[in-house]
Amino acid sequence: MPTYTLAATVEADIEIRKSRFLALAVPVADRNAAMSVLASLRAQHPTATHVCWALLAGGESGMSDDGEPSGTAGRPILEVLRHHDLDGVLAAVVRYYGGVKLGAGGLVRAYTDAIAAALKSAQRIERIAYATLAVEIDYADEPRVRRWLDQSAQDGCSLQETAYGASARLVIRLPASMRDAARDTLRDATHGRAQFPEQEDDEHGR
Repeated sequence: MPTYTLAATVEADIEIRKSRFLALAVPVADRNAAMSVLASLRAQHPTATHVCWALLAGGESGMSDDGEPSGTAGRPILEVLRHHDLDGVLAAVVRYYGGVKLGAGGLVRAYTDAIAAALKSAQRIERIAYATLAVEIDYADEPRVRRWLDQSAQDGCSLQETAYGASARLVIRLPASMRDAARDTLRDATHGRAQFPEQEDDEHGR
């Protein structure tokens, strides 16, 4: 089942019983990027009562009620992200308290409605899982591998790093779904001489 990220940041600003809820959803690469966005958001809203958030980013997910009653902010925001099949997205809601208590149920509805309002205008794009493929080849075979790389650039393949010793070692970044086919293609192109050391890491990206 495909997952999606956002093409761009989306926002919504709603008022519920005198409290202001400023919601935004931001495409992020990982948790570090999300924490940077949150730090910037808190700096922009130093007088806000709460900055609640949820993050879906592969294995780096998380959420925070930021002082609201447990389970009334972070989890509702997270559930909205899941409902939209999103990944690689930080959703945050800045609340300015208006003096009227909403109660637990009211808070859940408010945070749900705020982030849902932001996502109403969102453009989703399919999120592609990337991986790396390390290939060791004779120097004479390097032009063949680079030719394949040039031809495959439009499919998202790129050269990540190179190392030269007794042989040439190229590390290629490519969509994870292409890894097995790429290994077969490069093996054929080098008449079986290409070697593939097992140093491949899955990652996520757009």
